[in-house]
Amino acid sequence: MLLLLGCGVVATAILKSSKGEGGGWLLINFGWGLGVFAGVYVAFPTGAHLNPAVTVSQWIMGNIDGSQAVVYFLAEFLGAFIGAVLCWLAFKDHFDADEDPGKKLGVFSTGPAIRSYGWNVVTEVIATFVLIFVILISGGTPSGLGPLFVALLVVGIGASLGGPTGYAINPARDLGPRIAHAILPIKGKGSSDWGYAWVPVVAPIIGAILATLLYKAIDADSLIAQMSS
Repeated sequence: MLLLLGCGVVATAILKSSKGEGGGWLLINFGWGLGVFAGVYVAFPTGAHLNPAVTVSQWIMGNIDGSQAVVYFLAEFLGAFIGAVLCWLAFKDHFDADEDPGKKLGVFSTGPAIRSYGWNVVTEVIATFVLIFVILISGGTPSGLGPLFVALLVVGIGASLGGPTGYAINPARDLGPRIAHAILPIKGKGSSDWGYAWVPVVAPIIGAILATLLYKAIDADSLIAQMSS
């Protein structure tokens, strides 16, 4: 659900002859945020595991074990792949009509505005750090926070930090659709840009680990309990 709506808003905003063509960056930000909103509700029984970076954080926190984490990872990547395929089906005529292979890839996966792998990693680490640290400091899990809060947080990260890389902040969000782009018979699609593909996978995991270790180092649970009392 997250990737169907997320990829869908990008397709709406950039593909040729879409009624939303030219909708701009904020439309894309809000579309992704509302995709998260819907996805959190759908995934609520799991604790809203939509993002391997969040899953890694919860694993470090001890809220899930390794076997649960592996299952969540697999489900997150599979769900992302399926969502991207459904988006392609919904916009099939527009993919065929648009001649720009960069736009077609942009519907599926992220890419840097200025390609500099080291700095692209830094951007994704910082953006994911914000996501995970705010989730932890505000209640522990996305389901505890409330779907609307997480949605607005994603909108804010996109608006503030998304410009350099397109803010993957979620390895499954990028890799699953990138695989779909590589496999699907998309007319004139061009390269899937595998040279960049490691950045939106590795960097969000680093950001999640750093945010969780800082949270644990400052013993935020105790501080929050003291303030509440």
